[in-house]
Amino acid sequence: MAPLDLRSLFVAGVHFGHPTKRWNPKMNKFIYGKRSSAHIIDLIQTIDSIKEAKSFIKKIVGEGGECLMVGTKPQAQEIIKEYAEKSGAMYINQRWLGGMMTNFGTIQNRIERLVHLEEAFSKGNIIAQTKRETLKLSNELERLKKFFGGIMEMRKLPDVLFVVDITEEVIAVAESVKLGIPVVAMVDTNCDPELIQYPIPSNDDSIRSIELIAKHISEAIKSGKEIAKKAHEDKLASEAILEAQEAEARSKAQAKAAEKSPAANSKNNQEKPQTNKVKKSTQVKSKTESDSGIDNKIKEDKKAKSKDTKEKDTKEKDTKEKDSKEKDSKEKDTKEKE
Repeated sequence: MAPLDLRSLFVAGVHFGHPTKRWNPKMNKFIYGKRSSAHIIDLIQTIDSIKEAKSFIKKIVGEGGECLMVGTKPQAQEIIKEYAEKSGAMYINQRWLGGMMTNFGTIQNRIERLVHLEEAFSKGNIIAQTKRETLKLSNELERLKKFFGGIMEMRKLPDVLFVVDITEEVIAVAESVKLGIPVVAMVDTNCDPELIQYPIPSNDDSIRSIELIAKHISEAIKSGKEIAKKAHEDKLASEAILEAQEAEARSKAQAKAAEKSPAANSKNNQEKPQTNKVKKSTQVKSKTESDSGIDNKIKEDKKAKSKDTKEKDTKEKDTKEKDSKEKDSKEKDTKEKE
């Protein structure tokens, strides 16, 4: 970790400001004094500003956000590229193209074109009729890499910007303000610190000064990415534990259900004979009742026949008695006549 103290900042020349005639009155609170017609920056406030900026960037990146490092002036180009690559951050170290963030859809198309051409050249899949066409595609690839090489992995707008010189990156700052993206920036004595959220009063022209500040910002980004990675790993571990617990709970529930199932089958088997027995007894009872009904009917028929026979015999007897009486009466009448 780079040291953050008065000595390291003093050695790097962070305290040197612009000539007094080029100052911005809004920077007055960050100015310690004058020396040889130039303003001297208050390094105590610089240290506090760096700490605050680092804490903010670390928090944003730790929550999964992205920091875009911007420095297109010659003194900053290589430094920005080096420390952005060390921390895994996105960067722009060439000209900031207008609409880089406010017209992000078009920028994404250019990034996709860059990715496509790079893959095609690396795999030798370039479809071109002539050498001239191949050269044209090669030049297009180099131009796209120059302007978009540092943001090839950018799939969404950055969550925070680090800018080396806000007077140099006026368009970048304006687009950030318009979109509500916070800006951390090095501000020299000729800058307006009220344009951004996290100003770092410092010499933005010295290579050593730019490198020192960029190094601290890079460390904050790297620390934030480590926090985000650990949080992601912890989340995956928690999800794995939860899935294991759910699987175990399901297994126990299935085992419990399997234990209850044989008992239920046994109970059903015990109930079946009883049911069959009841059915059988019902059938027997029904059959008995049926047989009894038949017997009763036969008996009734017999009684009816017996009754008819008796009535017939009675009638025959009465007829015979009547005939006998009539015969006796006739014989008596005949005898009387004689």
